[in-house]
Amino acid sequence: MKFARLPVVLLSLLPLCAQAQNQGAADPTGATAQGDIAVTIYNGGQSLVQDNRQLVMTAGRNRIEFPDVSARIRPETVNLSGPGLSIVEQNFDYDLLSPDTLMDKAVGQEVTLLRTNPATGAETRERAKVLAANGGIVLQIGSRIEVLRDDGLPVRVIFDRVPPNLRARPTLSVTVDAERGGTIPARLSYLTPNLGWTADYVALFDSAKGAMDMQGWVTLTNNSGTTFSNAKTILVAGNPASGGGRTNWWQSGSGAIDQGGTESGPRERLGDYYLYPLPARTTIANAQQKQVSFLDVKGAPARATYEYLNGWMGSSPEPMSASSVLKFSTAKDGGLGDQLPAGTIRVYMRDARGNPQFIGENRIDHTPMGSSMALRTGEAFDVKVRPTVEQRTKKGGNRWETKMRYTLTNARPEAVTIDLAQQGLWGDTRIVAQSLEGKRVSADRMEWSVPVPANGTVDVSVTFDTRF
Repeated sequence: MKFARLPVVLLSLLPLCAQAQNQGAADPTGATAQGDIAVTIYNGGQSLVQDNRQLVMTAGRNRIEFPDVSARIRPETVNLSGPGLSIVEQNFDYDLLSPDTLMDKAVGQEVTLLRTNPATGAETRERAKVLAANGGIVLQIGSRIEVLRDDGLPVRVIFDRVPPNLRARPTLSVTVDAERGGTIPARLSYLTPNLGWTADYVALFDSAKGAMDMQGWVTLTNNSGTTFSNAKTILVAGNPASGGGRTNWWQSGSGAIDQGGTESGPRERLGDYYLYPLPARTTIANAQQKQVSFLDVKGAPARATYEYLNGWMGSSPEPMSASSVLKFSTAKDGGLGDQLPAGTIRVYMRDARGNPQFIGENRIDHTPMGSSMALRTGEAFDVKVRPTVEQRTKKGGNRWETKMRYTLTNARPEAVTIDLAQQGLWGDTRIVAQSLEGKRVSADRMEWSVPVPANGTVDVSVTFDTRF
């Protein structure tokens, strides 16, 4: 048998409306109690809300209610400032009015049960005491105990009043001392989670022209429980600390930045962060995603290549796919010419019919202007690499010699270049011999740029001398 909460009707509309207005209930016209509001939204889902309101006060102590604050407000971050105002106490009431909370608060109280005969339409009313409301509604009606069932019969529960501790909207109440009476301009500011933004990018790559079009979108997501109406909005790109300590290096970064940029751009900065003000006021509705364009670049130079990374000096049991990589720059000259907030880049190419098709995506970290980018979009179907340990010999003490062979195959009808990398050059590792000149890019990594002909195979042989 299935039990559920039943429809709710309120007994007296006039007293209810008066009480709801005192508690900051929703205006029937859809108006908001917010004033001139500004929202600064950070990466990671945290935001600073600054709400300028005109408060009517008397000299001395006043209790002021602020409806339409975020339902996820961090009360410890609240600050109310205004001429001649000092805060005495503040409370945040977030137990919101709903059929479920009404029934929960009615446990131990009496309600009216209204039943309608489906055949005749006749209504009967009975007073009942709510005994329990967890998982189902248990009532005491006279001397009998009854459980309300979700059986489709027309039954309604009528409540005498709204409990005083239920609010129609999230409401912050602040007790202040005012030096003078009258209308006083005040600013309420606080931090709230569940209101954040991300950057998303759409890239259309043209391999024949060696160029791409890039469009960047800001995606605002509001799950704070409150709509912010006609707000001045600033987005902050960066990672402000939130008390969790420093992020470990192996937990951060996307691996898409080949070389960090060294160029400065015209965007406004705040400390170590970049600001992206929206050009016009906007309403950020609760339970809504909103997208705003912030980057639109046509014909930026880009090229497709392949990469393969052998993580340690060992063999692979079978040929492995090379990564498909899109390389481009964020430089002012010959690139996108902008800073890129962290986000996801989705890459498209046109097929033989001229229709753009999705070919892969990857995340990027916050990227300064002038950076060299290598965006891995997937694994190549026709381009494979197989590393093989041909011989490993102990040369005495902690010294080992390892002969590696890398077999690169290309089943495509055109030549390709594969950027081959060997990671894990532990200790003091030296290159004794190599069939193709490579480049030591770090203490534990070597790279070779290997041209592979169309429908061809190339072997690269390297001997490593390692001392631990």
